[in-house]
Amino acid sequence: MDYLKKYKSFLYSYYLSSGVRITAGVVLPALIFSYFDMLSQGVAVSLGAMCVSGTDNPGPIHHRRNGMLICLLFLVVVASFTSLSAAYPVLLGILITVFCFVLSMIGVYGARAIAIGVNALLIMVLQMSHPSQGNEVLIQAAYILLGGLWYTGLSLLLHKFAPYRLGQQALGECMAATANYIRIRAQFYDVHADFDKIYRQMIEQQAIVHTEQELVRELFYKSRDIVKETTNTGRTLLMLFRSLVDLFEQIMTSYHDDYKDLHAAFEGTELMNRYRQLIMQLAAELDDISIAVKSGRRSRETTALANAIQETRRYYIELRNTKRTPETLEYYITMRNILSNIEDIANRMHTLHLYTSYQQNVANINTPDDYEKFVNRQDFSFKVLIDNLSMQSNYFRHALRVSLATLVGYIASLFLNVGHSYWILLTIIVILKPQYSLTKKRNFERLFGTIAGAIIGLGILYFIKDRTVLFGIMLVLMLGTYSLLRTNYMFAVIFMTPYVLLIFQLLYDIPLKNVLTDRLIDTTIGSIIAFIANLLIVPLWERAQISSLIATAIEKNTAWFKTAVTNFMGKPVTPIEYRISRKEAFVALGNLSDAFTRMLGDPKWQQKNINLIHQFVVYNHLLTSHIATLSNFGQQFAVANVTKDFIPVTNYIETELCAATAILKGAPTQAESARTPQWQMIDKRVTNLMMNRQKELHQGLTDTDTRKLLLEVKSVTDEFRIIHDVTTDIKKTSLQLAAAG
Repeated sequence: MDYLKKYKSFLYSYYLSSGVRITAGVVLPALIFSYFDMLSQGVAVSLGAMCVSGTDNPGPIHHRRNGMLICLLFLVVVASFTSLSAAYPVLLGILITVFCFVLSMIGVYGARAIAIGVNALLIMVLQMSHPSQGNEVLIQAAYILLGGLWYTGLSLLLHKFAPYRLGQQALGECMAATANYIRIRAQFYDVHADFDKIYRQMIEQQAIVHTEQELVRELFYKSRDIVKETTNTGRTLLMLFRSLVDLFEQIMTSYHDDYKDLHAAFEGTELMNRYRQLIMQLAAELDDISIAVKSGRRSRETTALANAIQETRRYYIELRNTKRTPETLEYYITMRNILSNIEDIANRMHTLHLYTSYQQNVANINTPDDYEKFVNRQDFSFKVLIDNLSMQSNYFRHALRVSLATLVGYIASLFLNVGHSYWILLTIIVILKPQYSLTKKRNFERLFGTIAGAIIGLGILYFIKDRTVLFGIMLVLMLGTYSLLRTNYMFAVIFMTPYVLLIFQLLYDIPLKNVLTDRLIDTTIGSIIAFIANLLIVPLWERAQISSLIATAIEKNTAWFKTAVTNFMGKPVTPIEYRISRKEAFVALGNLSDAFTRMLGDPKWQQKNINLIHQFVVYNHLLTSHIATLSNFGQQFAVANVTKDFIPVTNYIETELCAATAILKGAPTQAESARTPQWQMIDKRVTNLMMNRQKELHQGLTDTDTRKLLLEVKSVTDEFRIIHDVTTDIKKTSLQLAAAG
């Protein structure tokens, strides 16, 4: 692992830049007000800034602006009602229950709405210990409003000075996620490879890549600077992203189904290890490009990758000429295809290097008028909320769970003799997520992070007494907290706990023992309540929706397959049509991968048919990979493979995939088996070419027209056969899953 690259990647990431922005936005009001001996008012202003900053997630600037302003409105209303009710325990309990339900339900309007709800609940919890009446309520609300407006203005101003910065950082993160995906695929060439583990890692990473791609799509296709303005920077960023998605498709291509066969065929040689090292170099190269994109600088391309490819090709040719036999000819064709694919990926990376100069002439690349087809539009109608008011909605279940758990936490805080009891509710609110696995993970991270952070905080306060030094340390801890909050929650909590301890020590001079004890006890109580609520209060397990996601993935892959095979039917396909079908297949596969990963975190007794579902997810990955490969061949070898012989195979694949979808959707009557296609004519063509090629090899002929034609015909035929076999497996597994219930 290259730690220097990881450091540079984090240094230029939007996580660190947002951490700096939030830290400055929260600290400055308190410092300015304290200078005028108005520290308590400054803390209220900082509180407003902190809560609004929680909704300043990456996205188009108008979405960020609207989100912060709406959040500010919620903050003022919730804070005012909470302050007025704080002196009346029963009324406050009712208010907490209602607010928790309503503010959790607005999550139906997307991730930004979820952030608004959580931060509104945060201000509610923090205002519980500050009962106010009359003008005090208005004054407190005004300070919170001032803090929110201050942070909103700061964020918008920084964007004005660097409008493309966030897009560059998001695109760089997407590249880094893609590089990690490449590293995982490189493990297939390791002699000690654990293929089940690799497939599982690949599934998890594919979901991460999908999330990053969706963020970049939203940033670019919903931002006027990118899709409507004619600036060179905006167009270049758009071309970088398009090239990256094309690159990811190329990475997903697969030329063999069983890597064990390849390891056996080349046992005793260095070929597989050389390929692994070469693929790792591709990942390292993409990492370099990602860092350059995030920093806004031109990447430095070296000849190391090209030299490594050339050396690997030399070794391959030498091995082929000395070790090849008629029995191993097929494996050498496969390895040649893989090496050609690696070269193509390297060439695409060369293009990415060129784009990072921002000097390429991309003005003639027009953004499609229907770019909006690539992004999803959120429906903000009231009907969406009404439609989700049922037990079938995961949002409704989550809102019910949060409201009941916080009510229990509030009642517990009234009867337990601990200070800062609002930390119990705060813990419940930040831990509880709509999915069981995410809540369980967050629960562990919160507990472990609090304990570890408490130890660190004790050490700091034991050895350091100078208040100026402590303030400096607190700023560093704040920066760490806000920078890691969206990427590594456990480390964020490790930074957050000593940061909270230092705040109480510096501002209120409360005995450390009291604060530390309260923090640990309240966090533990909140974690226990959250765990029980997560397990018992109307949970919705991943297995309830996994069949639907599998069906959708198959459906979208079927549509992409139909688009990909048009080249072999002699029919044209428009680039926009192809890109949309590919994007939808990738999104569906990402959603399925993400759900399966979460399902692995569910209790064992809820992981019903987990092995069958795992097979399904792997089969869908294989299907997507081989459709990508077939599409790639369609662009290269279509002329030599335009034949009606593939029509029965294509019809069989489409029919069987549609049948599998019908079975998973509970419509087995539509799932009759398709007629098995006849391969005789297709195989006869390949066999004749193989026999002619073997004769040429015996005669010492190497580079011939037969060799080129065999490569083109056999490569395409093999892909059709693999997709045919994977389709059969998908249909069979869907029947098994339906029978298992």
